[in-house]
Amino acid sequence: MYSLTVRDHMMVAHSFHGEVFGPAQRLHGATFVVDATFHRADLDADGLVVDIGLASTRLGEVLGELNYRNLDELPQFAGVNTSTEFLAKYVADQLVERVHDGGLGEGARGLSEISVTLGESHVAWASYRRAL
Repeated sequence: MYSLTVRDHMMVAHSFHGEVFGPAQRLHGATFVVDATFHRADLDADGLVVDIGLASTRLGEVLGELNYRNLDELPQFAGVNTSTEFLAKYVADQLVERVHDGGLGEGARGLSEISVTLGESHVAWASYRRAL
C-alpha cells in the first residue's frame, strides 16, 4: 500500500456541551495541525499516489472554510460537539467529496482510502480513516 501525506493547519474557536468537557464548555480557541493521507495499492500511470499540488490545494480549501471561524456559529455544526475526532471525520469526508467530483485529478480514481489526523498538541491527536 502506497501513501502520500500533505499537511496544513487551522485555527478555530468552539465550545463543548457536557460536563465531561469541564472548562472547555466555555468558548476557547484551538490550533490544529492537519495531515491528510491518501492511500492506494498501486501507483498511477505517472508513478504517483495523487497529485501532491492538488492534494495540498484541496486540503487548504477544506480548512479555509473553517479557519479563523467560530465553529459554534456554522450551521453544519449546530448542536454538535466539534471534538478533534469529529473534525478529523469532517475533513476526511470533505476530501472524499473532492475526490468523487474530480477535484484531485484523474489519478485520484485509484485511491482506496483517505485518513486525516488532527494534532491538537504535541501529545494529543485524533485520526479518522475511510474507504473511498
